[in-house]
Formats: sequence, C-alpha cells, structure tokens
Amino acid sequence: MNDFHSSIAYLSKAIASQNPFDRSLIVRSNDIWKPSFPDVPSINAHASDGVFQAIEQIRAGYRTVSGITIRAEKGLGKSHLISRIRRRLLDEGGSFFVYMSDVDYGNLNRVNANFLNTLSSSLKQMGNEGVMQWQELATALINEALGETYIPQQLVKQFSGELAEKPKLVDALTAKVLRLKPNIENPYLIQAILWTLSLDKVSFATNWLSGRALAQAQADAMGLPNSTEEDKEGEALQTVCQILDLIGDYRTLVIGFDELESVDRNEAGFNRAQVVALLVKDLYGKIKRGVLMTAMFDETWFNIRALPQAESVTARMGEKIFDLKYLNADDVVTLVSQWLQEFYDSKDLIPPDSVYPFDEGELRELGKEKLIVRKVLEECAKNWKVPGDNTPSPIATDPLHQVELAFNNELNALEETIEKYFEDSTILAEALYFGFLAVKGETLERVQVEEIEKVQTKAADKGYLHFRIRGKENGKSVKIVVAVVQESGAKFVSAALKRLIDYQKFDMTRGCLVRSKDVKPNTVGKQCLDKLLSQELGGEFVKLASEDIKPLLAIYLVNKAHTDYELTEDQIQQFIVQKKLATENYLICEILSDPSGQIPDGLVPDNKPQIPSQPNPTEINNLNEALDKLLGQISG
Repeated sequence: MNDFHSSIAYLSKAIASQNPFDRSLIVRSNDIWKPSFPDVPSINAHASDGVFQAIEQIRAGYRTVSGITIRAEKGLGKSHLISRIRRRLLDEGGSFFVYMSDVDYGNLNRVNANFLNTLSSSLKQMGNEGVMQWQELATALINEALGETYIPQQLVKQFSGELAEKPKLVDALTAKVLRLKPNIENPYLIQAILWTLSLDKVSFATNWLSGRALAQAQADAMGLPNSTEEDKEGEALQTVCQILDLIGDYRTLVIGFDELESVDRNEAGFNRAQVVALLVKDLYGKIKRGVLMTAMFDETWFNIRALPQAESVTARMGEKIFDLKYLNADDVVTLVSQWLQEFYDSKDLIPPDSVYPFDEGELRELGKEKLIVRKVLEECAKNWKVPGDNTPSPIATDPLHQVELAFNNELNALEETIEKYFEDSTILAEALYFGFLAVKGETLERVQVEEIEKVQTKAADKGYLHFRIRGKENGKSVKIVVAVVQESGAKFVSAALKRLIDYQKFDMTRGCLVRSKDVKPNTVGKQCLDKLLSQELGGEFVKLASEDIKPLLAIYLVNKAHTDYELTEDQIQQFIVQKKLATENYLICEILSDPSGQIPDGLVPDNKPQIPSQPNPTEINNLNEALDKLLGQISG
C-alpha cells in the first residue's frame, strides 16, 4: 500500500469520469506506427529480444540477413510485439522499418506491386531523425555524394524554398549520386528520392515511388517518366530490389509481415500466407542488411510447409522461431499496473496501490486461466467502477458498444492514413459497395434499391467499372453502374470513361463517375465525360471528398477485420442502421439522386503541377550560407 496517495474522493471522481480500458483493444496498422497502448516489455520479452539480437548480429557484420517467424494463437500479442520493436527501433536509430498487414496485401496476383506500395508508404513514416524515412535516405545519398554531414531537417528547409528558383538542383544532385551508384539501373529512382526533400513535391515523389502514375504535367515538372500499365508487377519487383539495395548501404532494414491469415488465393491457387512466404524467400536474397519478420498462427506455419518448395522457404523465413506465451499471474498484474499508471499519471493522481481499484489477488487468479492480453483488459473494462458501486457496467449491457469502439478506432486512424487510401480506387469502391449493401431494400432519393452487384467483365475491361445498383425509380427499372476513378494518368481515366458510356455492353441505364479530380481537357476522357453528362445518356459525376468517404471506409475496415474485433457481421450491420452511416451518407445519396448533368465544383486540378509555397524569409537568411556551400559543391 502507498501511504502517500491521493484522496479517495479524488480517485473515485476520476474513476467515475473515465474508463481507461474502454477502448478498442485491437492493434491495427496505424497503432504500429503511432502506438496507442502502454507496452509491457517483460511480456514475451524472449521474442523481441531475439529480434534485436539478430539486428545486432547484422550490425556487427556476423551475418547479412535473418529470417524470424513469430508464432502464436490469435490474440496472444503478435502485433503488440511488432509495435514494441518498431518503437525501440525509432528510439535507437540506425534502422528503417517496413510493415505490411491485412489492408496492404490486396490482389494476391500483384504481390510485388502491393509490396512496393507498402514499402513506399512505410518509408513515409517518421524515422529516428524526426523526418520521413525517405528523407533520411535522401540525406544519406547527398552526404555521401558531397562528402558532407547535413542533417535531414536542414536539407528539407533548404529544398522547399530554393527549388522554385533553381529547378535543376535535383538534376545536378542526381548526377552526383549516380556516379557513386553504378548498380542503380533506373536513374529516375534517385531523382524521385531526392524530391522527397521538397515539402512541395514530397507527396508526388512518394506516389511515383509507390508505382502510381502522376499527372503528366507534374511528372514533366519533376523530370520523372510515367510507367505504363503493361508490366506493373515486373517493374515493381525491379524497383523494390533497387530501393532495398540503396537502403542497405546506410541502414539495417526490418520488415514485418503481419495478418497472413486469409481465404483469398492467387491465380496459382496459393493463399495469402503462401504468397507472402514466397515473397519473403525472394526478398531474403535481395536485402543487403536486414531482418525479415513474419507473424502468424501456428496452423499458418504448417500451411506454408505445404508449399512445393517449402523447405527452401521455411529455411529462410524460419531461421529462428519464437512461440508467444500466455500471460501468467505476474504478467497480468504488470499489464494492469502499466495501464493504470498511464491513467493516474494523466490525472496527476497517486493511487493507494498499483492496481487500484482492482484487487491484486483477483488479478492473479486471472493469470491461472491462460488468458491473452485482450481478455484481461476486457475484464478490466467490464469491472471498472468506484469501489462499492454495484451499478452494472454499460459495456456489459450494450451489444453494439464494441462496434462503436472499433468504428471510432478506424475513423481516428483515418485522420492519419486517409492519404494512403484516397488514391486507391479499388478500396474506395469496396467501401462504397459495402455502404450500398446496407441500403438494399431502402428507398433513397426516390430510388428503391433492390440489388447491389459487382460488375463482371472480361479481362480487357477489368479494373475500370466497380458495381451496379439495380432498383426502381418512379416505377421504372434503373441500373446505375459506378466507377471510382482516382488515377491521374489520362490514358487510364479515358479508358474508364469509355466504358462508363457504353450502356449497352455493361448493362446500365446510368453511368456514375466518382472522382475527386477534374478530367484533363483535350483528352478522349473529357470527350467521354461530356457525353456521359449529356441529356442523351443522363449520367453523373459525383465529387469524392475525404470527409464523405471516411465513415464508409472506417466501417468497411471494421467489417474486414470483424474476426479480430470479435464482432459479428450482423452486429456491424445493426450499427450502420442505428447510426445511419449509409442512409445519410452524401456519396450514397448523391449517386442515387437525379443527375445534374454538371461537373461538380471544387475538384482538384489533375493537369497542373502544384505551385510551391513561398519560403519563410527568416529561414532563407539563416540557411543561405549552408545552401550556397551546397550549390557551390554541386556546380564545382
């Protein structure tokens, strides 16, 4: 007991006002990058220690690559462990971290392209030096080329202002770097990495590095070629290899593959875990310095061993295997104490003991039940109350409470990650499709929705049109085909719109384009758009805005992970109805409403490069001397 604790009255008021355990307890992708849970380093320390021992061996030069598999039953803390590793790497520096999880795998026939996107997205996350990992890499390239020791923040500040007046600066730096990197086959890769130092261009550069096309004017302004659609998968693998090669010159790379369990299969018949295992095998031979870490269920490991080339796969990815353990009595007490310490510290309170208001003896009894972290915390959430208060917990009585926690968890995460999804037409279309499923049987905007179905097409037409809404409007049959088109390339946009106006071939009475950007003038796409919006076809152009898609995307992600959240699909549907997430969503209502025949206002220009913001005069004065030195070296 603590003799110097806060008054019971203050403690009771704090306990009554907030339940620190009443939040979603699932570790999702965003939690890996920005941890939202207290960590207990002693829990499964053998596994995290094993990963860091492997990193130290690589840094010491004893080996170059290490393959580590973490096995555990569902809920034993695989993602918590990965989060701990990421957090420690961020504190220590010297490493880059890449994380691939459920939302990243996508089409298993395009695993290389998906991994390139994940690699680029992960390197956008903050590194040890307070900037993107991409920007750390760009700084390392410049420092080696110029024999300097610039820090990333210094270069980011310099680039943002001076590139407007010296646009050839990146070209000159690229040439300098390439002299030291003769193994880099694609010089534009260096160019794009250096562009990440410009605050005005960084989003365009990282999009290009992830394999996405830029608007042609933007690509031209940055001196970057747009790749074709023909061999995205093959190009992606080459790009991945070259990026990994560059990283290996400066950092130890740690790649985590999580959430391998899925029923999806590729065209060869391999499931997600097997596809990822083959990717890990390929990457093993392409990394100069790094740890490949996979987290999976026990049965998933045996599933991977069913691969035709299983021995060579498991020998690489499972050089070390760590099995996670259930919590014991000490673990339970430590876990709860850690969470409560964060709570009481935030309130400037001192409890009489570390687990107050719980009883340590009762917590130790939980340790005998072989519970996982989540179950212990759920028990704490249900039993959180002021001592002596016998009022039933609302958590235990509201069946949709956990759905709301999960929804808020995903919605809050989207505040940080919406950019990752906003250019992905496929996942946005899936979120819209899922939202429309919830209004089946309803009448909205005078349309009685009868059926929602995916548009089935031949290979040449795949990827352009997404779903069809069948219903009745004023007694007449209506068939609305929706195409979400966030791509920037005029060729792709034109191809999508050509199909969206072919009403007969694709069985529709109305085509609907959903897009946040305008359509470039003087293109086939613009001609098709004009025809779509004409009185003859009566189609529609619905503006896509992040605030409108976020709720649909959040609940779609909850449904996609409903087994992790321990929710039923029926509970999720009840929540959608209760909160009117679909029936009052602007996008859903606008798609069903009478077409205006107009191009919506406020679209993002898709045919002009972004205008750089003006640098702060004070920053320019303070940094001119360093910049002059930099430019002098380049021109010398």
